Amino acid sequence: MDGVQEVFQNTVDKFSLLSNRLNENTLKYIGFGVGIFLIFMVIRKIFTRYILKILIKISSKTKTQLNTKIIEAFQEPIRSVFIVIGFYLAILFFGKGFYYDFSQSILIKHMINSVLIILAAWGCLNLTEEHSLLYEELSDKFNFKLDKIVFPFLSKILKITIVALAISVVLDEWGYNVNGFIAGLGIGGLAFAFAAKDALSNVFGGLIIILDKPFSIGDYIKTSNVEGIVEDINFRSTKIRATDKGLVTEPNSTLANSTIINWTKRDTRRLNFNIGVTYGTSKEQLRNCINKIKEMLMEDENIAKEGILVNFDKFGVSSLDIVINCFTNTADWDKYLQIKEEVNFKIMDILEKEHVSMAFPSSSIYFETPLANINKGGND
Repeated sequence: MDGVQEVFQNTVDKFSLLSNRLNENTLKYIGFGVGIFLIFMVIRKIFTRYILKILIKISSKTKTQLNTKIIEAFQEPIRSVFIVIGFYLAILFFGKGFYYDFSQSILIKHMINSVLIILAAWGCLNLTEEHSLLYEELSDKFNFKLDKIVFPFLSKILKITIVALAISVVLDEWGYNVNGFIAGLGIGGLAFAFAAKDALSNVFGGLIIILDKPFSIGDYIKTSNVEGIVEDINFRSTKIRATDKGLVTEPNSTLANSTIINWTKRDTRRLNFNIGVTYGTSKEQLRNCINKIKEMLMEDENIAKEGILVNFDKFGVSSLDIVINCFTNTADWDKYLQIKEEVNFKIMDILEKEHVSMAFPSSSIYFETPLANINKGGND
């Protein structure tokens, strides 16, 4: 009880001392502090509305968009700097009002420096977004090619690096032993590696995919488990939009050990099918159909001239079968289907002009007793 009374008495004494120090100068300095803070808020608004737009407009006229992207990435952190500076100057005036020099305060110094470090890291994180033009601009400037599949991976690595550096610099600012922190990360990372072998195998699988480059983001691929368009790749998995529009998440370790067919990297698609005509088709009609189908394919600009095969294949159960094999000049799935449709319509026109009918499966039934005798017996 005595301890509580002592704390209460100390608090009362401090407030009494504070009230004794309040005078006209105190209120004046508080007013100065508030005014300085409001002035910086106005400067912040002017900077955002006018100066920043002018800088972006000037940088957009340069040959590279990198300058514009850097300005946009640091736009919000710079706007926040005005708040920090205004707050710091306001605190200095408040201190003068209470006869205290905050410029000598180690705590305030560490706080301001830490906030500035965090703001700088914020801008760098914005600059390393996977959709940023930074990677493309750097690859063009230094004349080396970066595949789009590398961007998400590189973005995540840079973000982790920036966050780790920011934390270490902030800790160093507050006087903590950064070397011990880094060593602790190393030991902890080693222990984590043993406990997360599957996760690490996915990471290495992702690295193998990036280095080997069997596909890129946006490619249409087929594996043993899924077929669709690659939408994203990260440390753990690859996301593929399947043909039924479902999003399939495939572990990188599984994908790295799978057989992958990349349909996007091919420049053609194969058309291969059979058509059957009736057995009533004469040899001359059949030859004419084969020759005209072949001519039609040779004249079609959407069909590759190499690999065109049109032949009388075999005597089917219910038809004379013609095999057709060729390649389209595009690998795009939608265009491929359109070309295939046009080829089918043209084949129908050729068969119609040659008076040749398409065959369909049919069966013949033979009666040992003539049908007329069966009917006659039934009437009796």
